[in-house]
Amino acid sequence: MRFAMNHITAPKVALKDFFAMTHALGATEVEIRNDLPDVLGSWAPADVKAAAAQAGVTIISINALYPFNLWSGDLPGRAEAMADYAAACGAKALVMCPLNDGTKVGFDDLVAALVAMKPILQTRGLTGLVEPLGFPISSLRTKAEAVAAIKAAGGEDVYRLVHDTFHHHLAGETAFFPEWTGLVHISGVTDPDVPVDGMLDPHRVLVDGADRLENILQIRALRDAGFEGPYSFEPFAPEVHDLADPQAAVQASMDHIRAAL
Repeated sequence: MRFAMNHITAPKVALKDFFAMTHALGATEVEIRNDLPDVLGSWAPADVKAAAAQAGVTIISINALYPFNLWSGDLPGRAEAMADYAAACGAKALVMCPLNDGTKVGFDDLVAALVAMKPILQTRGLTGLVEPLGFPISSLRTKAEAVAAIKAAGGEDVYRLVHDTFHHHLAGETAFFPEWTGLVHISGVTDPDVPVDGMLDPHRVLVDGADRLENILQIRALRDAGFEGPYSFEPFAPEVHDLADPQAAVQASMDHIRAAL
């Protein structure tokens, strides 16, 4: 398993310590964030790059540009600033999330945003990782629609998908797109009482034997189909963020996943 670590897994762990924890867990790829924790707002990109090099980890993405599919207002400026930061800190890609407030966004607007974002990524040598969100209120729920839009935008060389096991389950999507996938986000839901259409980010924990999202089946399907990229932990639950020993908890989840596969 090629595990990676999103900083949301342990947001209370300082950046350098987070990088060191990732390396200690046998992983060498990390995702930094602009929300929780806000690395972009608190660290100079050169310092992030130096910290990653010192810890022996690669920054696979900055998470996330939102809402990428409405190309208006301050979004173009924010997109360029984030891309500049990514290039300066050594990140390989930007995660791009769609509007998620119940507002519908048309397919043509989605394509137009991908067209507009393409040169920003290309000139900086970055990949755009499009992440459909499976929530009922999301304006882009499925990977199938994302792939169709990427093709319509002529972005086959610039864009890849994030396959998020939580959002894949919420969207009820059964198709896998391993050849289009650049990154997989993994998290589980163990609460037995919450209905699928009521699952939210705070329900997302580390994957264990009580997982309801069929993470093991999803990972197995991706692996069997030839996906060889990273599987990045991305739990949002407060009880995970408050763990006294996040490294031990992640190690236990890694061990469970490996054994189950």
